[in-house]
Amino acid sequence: MYEYIGALHMHSVYSDGSGEVEDIAQFADEVGLDFILLTDHNTLRALNDGYEKWYGNTLLLVGCEINDKENKNHYLAFGINEAYSTRMAAKDYVRKVKEAGGIGFLAHPHEKRTHMKEHPPYPWTEWGSEDFNGIEIWNHMSEWMENLTEENKYQAFLHPLKTIEAPPVETLKIWDELNLKRKVTAIGGVDAHAHKYNMLGFLEVEIFPYKVLFKSIRTHLLLDEEIKKGNDEVSLLEAKNKIYDALAYGNTFIANDYNGDSKGFRFFAERKGKIFNMGDRLEAGGKVKLRVQVPSPRNEIKLICNGEEIDRVENRHEAEFIVSGSGAYRVEVYSIGRAWIFSNHIKIGL
Repeated sequence: MYEYIGALHMHSVYSDGSGEVEDIAQFADEVGLDFILLTDHNTLRALNDGYEKWYGNTLLLVGCEINDKENKNHYLAFGINEAYSTRMAAKDYVRKVKEAGGIGFLAHPHEKRTHMKEHPPYPWTEWGSEDFNGIEIWNHMSEWMENLTEENKYQAFLHPLKTIEAPPVETLKIWDELNLKRKVTAIGGVDAHAHKYNMLGFLEVEIFPYKVLFKSIRTHLLLDEEIKKGNDEVSLLEAKNKIYDALAYGNTFIANDYNGDSKGFRFFAERKGKIFNMGDRLEAGGKVKLRVQVPSPRNEIKLICNGEEIDRVENRHEAEFIVSGSGAYRVEVYSIGRAWIFSNHIKIGL
């Protein structure tokens, strides 16, 4: 399979980011990303201004982050041609994205910080909607801000990658619960803005620099076909469709690559000589071999079924689990005690 590595959820000067779109793409190309997804707030101006294209070896695609009038229910929408009104209820713009043929993901659904009045949380509250494709299970900026304290703020500003620990437990829980009813895929987001702050009255520090955050939480796609480069209309559309289809289908995994290079991770099922990948579903009945391949042996591999850990192994490049029960199965990998890789589900009998 072809593996493509990207960063999702970032903002430019078109909304509340500090970077020009071309510069952001250049940073992504310099760190070796295959694609990035720009999501300025409530605008597709970068798309309309022609910035959706290849920059070196990096494809930049343009979506947007939509919110309601209370600045809650942030929604990462892709594959649409218009940004919807913030006066619209969340369930309505989620539905409209689906009707327009786009895909969408709940952004930082469980933000809960209370110690930063100037930066309140923006949680997801419209859980009655069933039209979204997936959930951003890991958001770098949200976790960084929630972990910020008076004691660690200077180190956190200077080293924004070190305080990131793991996806919120609440988010993983509801993601697993939703997958018992229907497919809900996971993505990870950096939520990069490259804000600049004045510290000590004379030291200006840029936190969340694009180039730095592009080395942290990434979403990896596994495709059957190669993505061909080309800025002509046909090539761009083909590349875009392959990326969006993979994100919606769930043959993807999320990794904090600051904790180790996760390229080469695989989680798949085998039954009677057939292979099933993340996002796939098997009929119930008979034993299934779940296989995991990890690039580094310094790890702890956990097998999760319906939100509960049912098995684990340590310090192996490969692991095999034999299962027979119905359920939504996924894998979590920890590297030297730090959260590293989170697979999407393989479903059996659901």
